[in-house]
Amino acid sequence: MSVEILAPGVYSTIQDQGRFGFRNIGVPVSGFMDKTSAKLANSLLNNELDAAVIETLGMGLKLKFHQRTYISICGAQCDITINQNPVSQNSVLEVRQNDILHFGKVQKGIWCYLSIAGGFQAEVVLSSRSFFQGITKKSKLEKGDRIKTLSSTQPILNRTKVKPQSRSIDNPIEVFKGPEFNSLNSQTQSYIANSSFQVSKAINRMAYKLEKDHKLSAKEIITSPVQPGTVQLTPSGELIVLMQDCQTTGGYARVLQLTEQSLSKLAQIGSGESVEFLLIEF
Repeated sequence: MSVEILAPGVYSTIQDQGRFGFRNIGVPVSGFMDKTSAKLANSLLNNELDAAVIETLGMGLKLKFHQRTYISICGAQCDITINQNPVSQNSVLEVRQNDILHFGKVQKGIWCYLSIAGGFQAEVVLSSRSFFQGITKKSKLEKGDRIKTLSSTQPILNRTKVKPQSRSIDNPIEVFKGPEFNSLNSQTQSYIANSSFQVSKAINRMAYKLEKDHKLSAKEIITSPVQPGTVQLTPSGELIVLMQDCQTTGGYARVLQLTEQSLSKLAQIGSGESVEFLLIEF
């Protein structure tokens, strides 16, 4: 069985939990940008939570199914249709042979997740199906691609529609102090902990840049380990939140560290929207 890509949208990839155990040779973790939504999509279908899904940015993705199966769509709120008929997100959907699924206008959020019964069967490279340029043969989905899936026509018993927990950006994003936080002067510490930042247009799977109207800065450090969720403060005063495809080391001060839940929440906050941090203790 396979799913055919009729239009790839803005940026669509295959992602799972990511690849672990290879950071020592410079391989990024990759994986779901919004783990909460991806896992929800898999759980609705009784998949393993780390089963591979299609992660798509914004609108435009269009697919054709070549066999009857079941799917679920979670994450960003989009106008979704099957054969031009609107369908619901956060629920189990049955698709039949030759059905066409289309992702339309995004109403809220950024990343949307399409799960299929049994998971998408892309190639496994270094223990993961997650796309990453230079590691996998493909870095993103393209028109004409056919993605293998398991043959699954058994009915999904759990057909309940769920309502994901609210992720209002009015609620601060929980963070821990980073290794260099205490080396900042008290004014900079206070500003970072008590201010609102705006997500810039410079966002991708590697990093989100945050903008502010206050001059901040920190000295460079000896190149040290970083990971998804590390917040760096550059000497020029930029705050950069590292995301799933980030590098494994960096030379900028690591002032904060997002939790996994916070990282999923930030991933869905778009350019121009505000972010506040809430310092928590280990």
